[in-house]
Amino acid sequence: MIAEPTRFDEAWQTALDHAGRAAKGGRDVVLARDLLGRVSLLIDDRADRLPADAAELASLRDDFAAATRPFTGLDPVQTASALFAPELFFDVQELTEVAPRAKGIGRVAVLERTVVGTDWLQDSESSTDADDQAAEPPQERRVALYGFKGGVGRSTATTVLARHLADRGRCVLVVDLDLESPGVSHLLADPAGMPRHGIVDHLVESAVGNAEGLELVTRTSVLPYSGNGEVWLAPAGGQPLENQPYDYLAKLNRIYSDLPAPGPGGAPRPFAVRLEDAIAACEDQVAELSRRPDVVLLDSRAGVHDIAAVVLTRLSGLALLFAVDNPSTWEGYRMLLSEWQRRPKHARELRERIRIVAAMFHSAGDIGRLSTLRKHAYEMFTETLYNLPDDGDDAEPFLAPDWEEDDRPYAPIPILFGNDLVGLDPLRSRAWPELPFVEAAYRTFVASVERLLPPPHQEETA
Repeated sequence: MIAEPTRFDEAWQTALDHAGRAAKGGRDVVLARDLLGRVSLLIDDRADRLPADAAELASLRDDFAAATRPFTGLDPVQTASALFAPELFFDVQELTEVAPRAKGIGRVAVLERTVVGTDWLQDSESSTDADDQAAEPPQERRVALYGFKGGVGRSTATTVLARHLADRGRCVLVVDLDLESPGVSHLLADPAGMPRHGIVDHLVESAVGNAEGLELVTRTSVLPYSGNGEVWLAPAGGQPLENQPYDYLAKLNRIYSDLPAPGPGGAPRPFAVRLEDAIAACEDQVAELSRRPDVVLLDSRAGVHDIAAVVLTRLSGLALLFAVDNPSTWEGYRMLLSEWQRRPKHARELRERIRIVAAMFHSAGDIGRLSTLRKHAYEMFTETLYNLPDDGDDAEPFLAPDWEEDDRPYAPIPILFGNDLVGLDPLRSRAWPELPFVEAAYRTFVASVERLLPPPHQEETA
């Protein structure tokens, strides 16, 4: 009988078991997993060096390799003292703690080397300087709009929300972060009104210290609104001058890398920091051209992607999760939110900023549909962001037994479905946000989101 091969998940669990046993020797352990899923076990012996020919190392190396094959690293067990730069493995921010240090037992942590997805597990940290700690964090005025699945009307909702807030006198900046499939850019500006550069330009130019002078924002030219409000757009890509080259795909293929420190004593520049720098540059340009944005709407791309991870976990103070009530939607969100269970502190902070949006909601014929969606959202939250491993007997104050309350994260904000919005061409009908059926479909959504926002900036007086 042929033995079953060791598969990806089984190899990883086996590696975690070996790491736990290795940590019982008192030294910290890191499991490093590469792009192919191959695992290496790293032991921090900087304070108590292990001889390279130690019997325990040889035995551990043989056992670990046999148990994890074919997902075994090229050098399956290594010590810090044998590494050229051990701090790149044991002292980096990207480490995810699996088991904390205990009496006589070292810490077990994980270091993932992947193309996308690592930012779902990173801590939310503000880049605000120490001198600005008293100031309002920039994240507080940023709203992320995200859907696990595409095609749920997220970009249209972003546009309608921007127009509503401008009607209320707010200065709104919309940032198109759906870089692989820009959508909101075309709803807010015609080609002639686009700036010369976009988000991808800042990401590639700043990587080589060349971001000064980029034209990143434009005041919207196709969206009708009244009063003294403003809507600005930072598009995914720019519109070059006539006969000037512009290779969007070449730039897109080069933006997601984490960059090393620019020089001795400098700090590495992970993708999350670079993306925040790009958004901050757009905010600064709006402030220079007009006034500081009261609200920044981040139209994030769908799916499991580093942009979505960064936007939800680090860059926004409010995250609107668009959901259609079907099993694939809830399983997708359950998969993502369950990742944060590894970091309960982070999960608690995150769940305070999330609200579910009932996207493209068909209300006709069944008044109970919204209650059903609310119940499914409640169950998903309960299984993921509530009842965390270290909660103990402490009840969360906002997890009420009555899941029908409307101020909970899982209480859905509805957007009614309208066939007339499918295939919308904003350049043909520029007044589309003023149509009665559009205003009726989004009335509850825009009013609910507005209540969740901080007040506008106070105008400075001379």
